[in-house]
Amino acid sequence: MLFSKILGQEHIKSHLLQSVNHGRVPHAQLFVGPEGSGTLPMAIAYAKCLLTAKTEAQNDIQTVKKNTEIDTFSHPDLHFVFPVNSNDEIKVKHPTSKYFLDYWRKFLDEQPYGNLFDWYKILGIDNKQGNISVHEAADIYSALSLKAYQGGYKVMIIWMAEKMNSECANKLLKLVEEPPNKTVFILVAEDEEQIINTIRSRCQLLHFPSLSEDVIKEGLMNNFQLGETEAAKIAHQANGNYNKACDLVYQDSEDIQFEEWFVFWIRSAFKAKGNKSAIHDLITWSETVAKTGRETQKQFLQFCLNFFRQAMLLNYSATDLVYLEPKSNGFKLENFAPFIHNGNIIEISNELSEAIYHIERNGNSKLILTDLSIKLTRLLHKKPV
Repeated sequence: MLFSKILGQEHIKSHLLQSVNHGRVPHAQLFVGPEGSGTLPMAIAYAKCLLTAKTEAQNDIQTVKKNTEIDTFSHPDLHFVFPVNSNDEIKVKHPTSKYFLDYWRKFLDEQPYGNLFDWYKILGIDNKQGNISVHEAADIYSALSLKAYQGGYKVMIIWMAEKMNSECANKLLKLVEEPPNKTVFILVAEDEEQIINTIRSRCQLLHFPSLSEDVIKEGLMNNFQLGETEAAKIAHQANGNYNKACDLVYQDSEDIQFEEWFVFWIRSAFKAKGNKSAIHDLITWSETVAKTGRETQKQFLQFCLNFFRQAMLLNYSATDLVYLEPKSNGFKLENFAPFIHNGNIIEISNELSEAIYHIERNGNSKLILTDLSIKLTRLLHKKPV
């Protein structure tokens, strides 16, 4: 994976290259950016730069070999840590990243801009939640205690670092603060606030902005041979997220299913005022969604949050910020938008956020979703302030 293949983020590429060229490489860095902004591909490209720079001018054959190892994510001095849980094939008492490297390499090869939901689908644990446990910390200590195989840098990339539990984070504090010589930690995260302060304070922070529409459009035209008009339309819908843009190209986005659930939910909630059969539909809907995995439920509720916000923006004529284009028959955003306004948007957002919080903490999904549905029937009928 090369810097030249990464979409946009030119100022960050320049900063990282300069740090390598001037020999000023921080021992711990935190790459923070929204989904689809390229934090993980950038971390791998940066690791490649660190692991190959010394031999570029010395030995072409060795450089080719090292490049091949990194491109297949099997370089002995490049280590990965990521959220895991046991699946149907790998059932261990304490699952850690080392057991799932084949899945990980497939993920990086197919979806380097992918999100946590995509990763869990490849792992086959849609109905579970992964984490980075204290047992992972022991493996990290073990891997980094060895001398570098190639005699240069050792690089440890921790993806979705916010999934580290507190025991793991606390055990890694000393190592992150004072790693072995020429050892570099690259933590990759979407939400830095979920990483404990003691870890964050030991890292140099790099913020990645969302990608521009032009950058995504160019990437789609180069990587998928799309025409300019089609690429521009998808880039607008992607809202700075290249992973979503790829899903839209393949028509493989989970948003298609999410939109069906959302439209049925909204229609039932509208009818439910004084209508017993509609209440029954909402309970049935809650049961259906509750049967999916917790990560799917959380992803869906995040989708709902975004849908409501887009409707509110359209209601207040902020059309430049509206990118959502519903595909469900008979459902138009412009008809729905007047019902989302200053009188209910804050309460709706708070209820959705609270539902996500409780599902993440293993609350009863059916009860949480049913309670949310009943509250929505009231909120949708509130008047603007």
